[in-house]
Amino acid sequence: MDISNKGEDQAAMANRKYIHWQDEGVEKIPPNEAEDIQAVADQINAMQKAQYNSHRHCYTGTHARTQGIVKGMLIVKDDLPKHLKQSMFEHGGQHAVVCRYSSEPGDPGLDDRIPQPRGFAMKVFNVPGEKFDPTKTAQDIEFNSTPALDLADAKTTREIIDLRIKYGGDKPELYKKLEARPDTDLQKFRDSVRNTHLESTRQYSQTAYRFGDYVAKYCLVPSSETQKKLYEETVKPDEHEPDILSQWLQNFHEAHDAEYLLQFQLCENLEDQPVEYAGKVWDPEKYPWQTVATLVIPKQDSFNYELKSFWEDHMRIDPWLGLKSLQPLGSPNRLRRVVYPASSKLRRMMNGKKEVHVHEMDQIPGPSPAVGGNFLKVN
Repeated sequence: MDISNKGEDQAAMANRKYIHWQDEGVEKIPPNEAEDIQAVADQINAMQKAQYNSHRHCYTGTHARTQGIVKGMLIVKDDLPKHLKQSMFEHGGQHAVVCRYSSEPGDPGLDDRIPQPRGFAMKVFNVPGEKFDPTKTAQDIEFNSTPALDLADAKTTREIIDLRIKYGGDKPELYKKLEARPDTDLQKFRDSVRNTHLESTRQYSQTAYRFGDYVAKYCLVPSSETQKKLYEETVKPDEHEPDILSQWLQNFHEAHDAEYLLQFQLCENLEDQPVEYAGKVWDPEKYPWQTVATLVIPKQDSFNYELKSFWEDHMRIDPWLGLKSLQPLGSPNRLRRVVYPASSKLRRMMNGKKEVHVHEMDQIPGPSPAVGGNFLKVN
């Protein structure tokens, strides 16, 4: 269920009792979590080294396959109700953004015809507010095409990645191990996702974040009629090429503008909307999505080779470098605080590249298309 931020529905949403981010029970760190997190960091590094042995290039541990990179504008609504005027959305305005479409697994050569979760990440520039790293001015926001996260907490992540490392090349044996687990359906769901056009795919935070005073998850919803129609366009293994998803993206972005709604789902019940365990979907019928901003992406080339290389070799998406008022919450996010920099450090070392924390669009290669006639000037 989506709320349009207008009329009686929005008035009712404003009067709900939302969980404060510092309320008791929002975060509960289990015993041995630090040990599990370090083990996962080591596992991810091992996976990266294995990919290096295959490709002689080190990639991220997950979301290794770039499907496209685009530039655009995030427009924050200036008439939000008080309960949505949180963090970077307190005031209306426009922010330049650069966004990357990806496939979630750690194999950069993964065939697009194989159904797997897809990712989306955006770096939002010139965002004011207190940061975890005060030298940074951008805010990173990351998404996944499945609403629930199979790597639901640090313990689960350690167990599942161990199974994938041991049995990733033997699917029947991997499934045998997964079917012995109580979360079988969650773990197997990734292999049966709908393999459709990325421009029609809704994207989710999966995990919870601080949202100013509150706790929330967020999502990105394709909103143009052209994008919505593409939902019916699914990948056909016997007809399409192994890079069909990036081909479709290029064809779309050459001919059309794209538009997405950025929505937040606020936490009201910690029993029904757990923060520590990300494997449970927060029911949108009980806890509706509410729009705070619009992402606009103008026509452009979505597969610029220089930009792709710059992102993969030098950039990093990490919400733990951003706003304290958008603090990542829960076990999966505490894990990311350790795993992300460890993965990045290994990648730069093995590739002989330096990490670059970009602060403005001018630092990023490739042309910047015009948005609304006066936002991003063509280089």
